[in-house]
Amino acid sequence: MHRRNKPFPKHPPMSAQGVIALGFAAIIALVTLLLMLPASSRAGTWTDPLTALFTATSAVCVTGLVVVDTATHWSVFGRCVLLAGIQIGGLGVMTVIALAAMMMNRRIGLRQRTLLVESVATLHIGGIVRLVRRALYGTLLLELGGALLLALRFVPLLGPGRGVFYAVFHAVSAFCNAGFDLMGTVTGPFSSLESFVSDPLVNLVAVSLILLGGLGFFVWDDLIENKFRFRRLQLHTRVVLVITPVIVLVPACLFYVFEAGASMAGMDTGTRMLASLFSAVTPRTAGFDTVPTGELSPAGSLLTVLLMLTGGNPGSTAGGAKTTTMLVLLLLAVSILRREEDIRLFGRRLPEDLMRRACSIVIIYVSLAMLSTLAICAAQPELALQDVIIEVFSAINTVGMSTGLTRELGTFARLIIILLMYAGRLGSLTFALLIARHPSPSPLRCPQERILIG
Repeated sequence: MHRRNKPFPKHPPMSAQGVIALGFAAIIALVTLLLMLPASSRAGTWTDPLTALFTATSAVCVTGLVVVDTATHWSVFGRCVLLAGIQIGGLGVMTVIALAAMMMNRRIGLRQRTLLVESVATLHIGGIVRLVRRALYGTLLLELGGALLLALRFVPLLGPGRGVFYAVFHAVSAFCNAGFDLMGTVTGPFSSLESFVSDPLVNLVAVSLILLGGLGFFVWDDLIENKFRFRRLQLHTRVVLVITPVIVLVPACLFYVFEAGASMAGMDTGTRMLASLFSAVTPRTAGFDTVPTGELSPAGSLLTVLLMLTGGNPGSTAGGAKTTTMLVLLLLAVSILRREEDIRLFGRRLPEDLMRRACSIVIIYVSLAMLSTLAICAAQPELALQDVIIEVFSAINTVGMSTGLTRELGTFARLIIILLMYAGRLGSLTFALLIARHPSPSPLRCPQERILIG
């Protein structure tokens, strides 16, 4: 009597979050290997694995934190590798894969469309391919326009070939909110855009690219579909368009006041206004600076950390907890104070699961940042607490601003920063869901009872 072989149990397909996380990890690994090659360094020598991994993670996760100066350490080949990593990381791995499929006339199936919805953070699966196509065309157009404008400044300064490359590199870095710069060989290592603090062209082009990249691909698509008619736009787009100017102008005014006697002391009114505007925009995950982060006043440093946590908009090249997340929390607090049951916005009621998700995102971001700060301070007690807090929030919110602490971190601390940059690019909630144990479904619910809070 022959025993019948049981078929092997089928494993469920990997979740969308898992596929995206694996895709980012694979790109980081590839960029790391390429950066380790002697061809990637100006000295023609091998780069140690930890430095290459740190830089690759920072590029693909569009952060901007570096342990070696980008211009003085990496060769032209190495800079091109970084540029490719920044572009892929800014658009998202699944978006780039979709682009390749469209170029080869390959059909994008339902599974791939589901992954794209998760990757670009849109609301509907319908029209996702059109949205991705518009995102790619829009990215190319805006980066090209930004590069042409920056070339007006860099070509006279550096010559035609080098000036054009610098213009393209900084346009892509700004639009993708990456914060990588090549000014190390021009104005000194780790100087970012500080020598252009009074230059309206460089400041306004960089700020415009950062804000446009941080709007979100869904917002672009909605604006185009409804021909910029505000009343016909979806709720998310209207909220983003109202929030964006507020979250730029209010912090800019605060920086103008806070930094008058600190990092902006001695500047004329026009330069100080430009510096304040740039300081209000770049902490929301862009990473450039025109005034040294280490010279900010205590009030300016705290405001910078709050802007880092806020970040850009969902489905964009920016990181952070996202502007809409912080708005939902603010509206939730207001509704509780008013003893209102619902949260209303533009005549619409927000669903309860949105509030739970917003609370979870902020709690996870802050918890990861505080635990990482504790671990780094315990490992290297000589480091200043304020500098560590800025470094940690800069990493998890994929900002890239630093007081100069990055180069002083030991191996343990650098590994923590690498994990934070990776978690920040995936999103704190996505990262937490990946490492959490999946509960087995149960039809039973525990009895309800209250505890005292507040």
